[in-house]
Amino acid sequence: MTFARWLRAFATLAVIGCGGTDTTTPTLPPSPFTLNVEGRGPVDERFTAELWVSGNYAYTTTWGTRTVGSVAARGNAIKIWNVQSLAPVLVDSIIVSDATTLGDVQTTADGKYLVVATEAVPGSIVIYDLQNPAKPVQIARFHNDDTDPGVHTAEIQPVNGKLYGFLSIDPRGGIPARLVIVDLSTPSAPTEVFTKVMGNPFVHDVYVRDGILMTALWNDGLAIFDIGGGGKGGTPSNPIQSGSVTTVGGKAHNIVWFHDAVTKSVQYAFVGEEGPGSIGSSSIGDVHVIDVSDLSNPKEVGFFTVPGAGVHNFSADEQRGILYLAYYNGGVRAISTRGDLGTCSASQKSSDGRCDLGKTGHVLAQGLTDVGGPVYVWGVQFTGDRLYASDMLNGLWSLSVVPSF
Repeated sequence: MTFARWLRAFATLAVIGCGGTDTTTPTLPPSPFTLNVEGRGPVDERFTAELWVSGNYAYTTTWGTRTVGSVAARGNAIKIWNVQSLAPVLVDSIIVSDATTLGDVQTTADGKYLVVATEAVPGSIVIYDLQNPAKPVQIARFHNDDTDPGVHTAEIQPVNGKLYGFLSIDPRGGIPARLVIVDLSTPSAPTEVFTKVMGNPFVHDVYVRDGILMTALWNDGLAIFDIGGGGKGGTPSNPIQSGSVTTVGGKAHNIVWFHDAVTKSVQYAFVGEEGPGSIGSSSIGDVHVIDVSDLSNPKEVGFFTVPGAGVHNFSADEQRGILYLAYYNGGVRAISTRGDLGTCSASQKSSDGRCDLGKTGHVLAQGLTDVGGPVYVWGVQFTGDRLYASDMLNGLWSLSVVPSF
């Protein structure tokens, strides 16, 4: 079934279920489904890191140093994949100069530019023109004293029609972590418009939407800023804080603020906790559910945990109310974001009163748990008809959602 047919059928069922007079869509979690492996684009010589899919192409970064036999390969390569067929096909690679490891990779919404974060010293973002998406051409590299310790993550988003980069800078050599905001409205000539020390000890990642900036501040939890949409007069050059919450267990690593396209709910943000781990074998860390219906007073109301594995990055399917989770050695998981995630029975609560989504019927699927060897999944991205997963050990996986949406 195509997505359009699925959506029409879903809307029809909603009307029938309410007697034909109420068009309110049910908020119950969707039914469990299966994630099937369709193919793999192998990367054996480097550790695969972040991924981004745009049209018929995917881009993956590499991380750290991987030694195979007597050959050690640094994480300074961008891999370029054609994803028109079920299995990703490697079409080219780019070696980024003066980088020992790469972080985030993202294209602009119009698909014209690719932005990649580099570590360690000198930290930067590198900007590529994608006139030919199989052959990115570097047009700029932004680096200054503020980014020098290393750009760990870079989120590229528009604010009131202008494109910005939100860079999370590593603490290094006694220099504290900081956030740097860069004006990218002219991609070939980025300019810094804001910087501020924040994070304990990291500002690890951000989420930007509708003029709101959410920052993952590790042991300081989640902080929320108005940068043009919160009614406090903030801008990207002058963020004004609205509220904050310290997440249980600390180690706030990444964020998704979920905007459900069907129910229209914007009540929940999901924060990933990255605990200690060992590549290929172990990891720790939960998903934390934050009620952000009042941006000035966010509250943690729920969590999701996978015993023996830790979460890393997310991808949202906002049409169907599904959050896909990269779970390192635990493969890939999918949970429903619909319903009241902060209300549950006593048996479904933790000792501190938070709802355990593993006990409330919100678990939908898991994948890459039976591929015949270990996985260590860094990132996921859902594209509408397929899920992609970047695996540090094995490369880029393509998975189908069954039944087909």
